[in-house]
Amino acid sequence: MNTLNIFLGMVGVPQIVLILGVVLLLFGGKKIPELMKGVGQGLKEFKNATKDIDSHSKL
Repeated sequence: MNTLNIFLGMVGVPQIVLILGVVLLLFGGKKIPELMKGVGQGLKEFKNATKDIDSHSKL
């Protein structure tokens, strides 16, 4: 847990801007909405799977 706090303490606004800039350069402006849509669908499927597992474990 301590290493996580150290890592999160080192990530600030300039680092996030740099990461976003690199992502923009790698994927381009047109691909980013498609990429985010895929991430959103993946998160939705993950949530549904965890709900399904929880419902089966309570039976």
